[in-house]
Formats: sequence, structure tokens, C-alpha cells
Amino acid sequence: MSDADMKDIVREKYSKIALKEKGCCCGGKDDYSFVGESYVQIDGHVASADLGLGCGIPTEFARIKPGDHVVDLGSGAGNDVFVARRIVGETGHVTGIDFTEAMFQKAEANRLKLNISNVEFKLGDIEHLPLINDSADVIISNCVLNLVPDKAKAFAEIYRTLKPGGHFCVSDIVLTGELPAALKTEAELYAGCISGALSQENYLEIVKNTGFKNIEIKKIREIEIPESMIESTLSRDKAAMFKNSGAGVFSLTVTGYKQDIE
Repeated sequence: MSDADMKDIVREKYSKIALKEKGCCCGGKDDYSFVGESYVQIDGHVASADLGLGCGIPTEFARIKPGDHVVDLGSGAGNDVFVARRIVGETGHVTGIDFTEAMFQKAEANRLKLNISNVEFKLGDIEHLPLINDSADVIISNCVLNLVPDKAKAFAEIYRTLKPGGHFCVSDIVLTGELPAALKTEAELYAGCISGALSQENYLEIVKNTGFKNIEIKKIREIEIPESMIESTLSRDKAAMFKNSGAGVFSLTVTGYKQDIE
């Protein structure tokens, strides 16, 4: 499958989620909602912008300050944008970028309903961000970069767009060990954000090779694959081997800086 075909599949899938006005598990099925974290108690949460598509809460660890310019990559209906906006305050600015027209329209509708002036949404591809060099203080993303075909290019764009001394905080899906092929396929059907996930080692290597400094894992959380899925996909022996292998799916929240910090 070409990169363009992969993007078309992602765009189509998330367009359907936006139009249905609901989703879960990064676009998976409602009966396997085992990936995301609840935003309900978080300041700035807007229910109509929360489609349940994330795998972490990057704003918790992003060290966003009042007055910052924050960019959210794969902003969807605006969930993390509105949370970040509450932190940056009236003197800050938040830009959400998504390449799905339906998500962009839903986010814009939410912005207009809230009558917010220091938030903007843009249509754009993460591999070719519609932003000038050195323009963002903080870049966040929630369970999106793993869906980007060229992750090295995505992190290069993050690096280009950040101001000197700026940083990113990304929540994403990574894998450890080798998942049985049948189980990985089944998990991807139910939780679309698992598709395209790299090993944790390879993911962090891309971040390091991009040039980021002070890379730090802020949170790692195992995403427990439902027992029913394991039992229906693997034989008893293979299921036991998998459970003892240490292999699994994890939500990783990681930060990195454009230059060394004290």
C-alpha cells in the first residue's frame, strides 16, 4: 500500500467518525473502548469536541505556559486545543491542524459556538505543516503520529516549526515485543490507532535522530487487550505464550526539546 493510499484510508475513516459525531479507541468499535483516557474532569474540556479518539492526555505533561503559541497536530474536533487554550489564556494562541475536512468543519463549529478568538483550525498534512519556521512554543499530538506514513518527516516538521528552545509533548501508541500477527490484525480492527504503530525503540530513535534533546518519557501505560479478543484469536497455547512474552501495546507520552535545556 502506498503512503497516499494509507492517508486516504485514514481520512475516510476519521471523516465517518466526525460525521457520526462519536468514536472511540482511536476510531475503533464501541464495545472495545480500551485505549483512551477520560477528559471529563479536565479544565477546558468541551464535550462536543471530545470524540474519544486519544490514547493519552498530552497537555498534562506539556509544560504549557500562559501566552504560549501551542500547535495540536491531528486536532480532530478540537478536544486538546480547547484544553490547551484554557492554559495559555487570553494572551496565548492555539492552532489545531487536521487533514480531514469533516473534522476541520466540526472543530470550527465548536470554536464558533464557544466564541473563541485566540484559537484557529487549519487544514493541513502533518508531513507538510502549513506553519512557518520557528513559530510554535509547544507542539502536542494525541494518538495521531502513528497513523502518519513517514514518521521521520513528521518529526522533522515538528522540529522545523518549533521555536529554538521549544518542545513537543506527544501521546502515541507503541509496541513492545512481537504481537502475534492474527492478534495484531484483530486489535487494529477494533482500535485503529494501533495501525502503523512502531516499536518503542524505533519510535524514540526517530525522535533522537531528528535532533531533539532532553527526550523524556513522561508516562507509559499498558493498553490491555481484552481477554475475549485474545481467546477468540489465539489457541490456548499461543495465548499463554503471548501473555508470558512481555509483548504488548502501550500508550507512550514523550517530550523533547529543540535544543538542550538547563
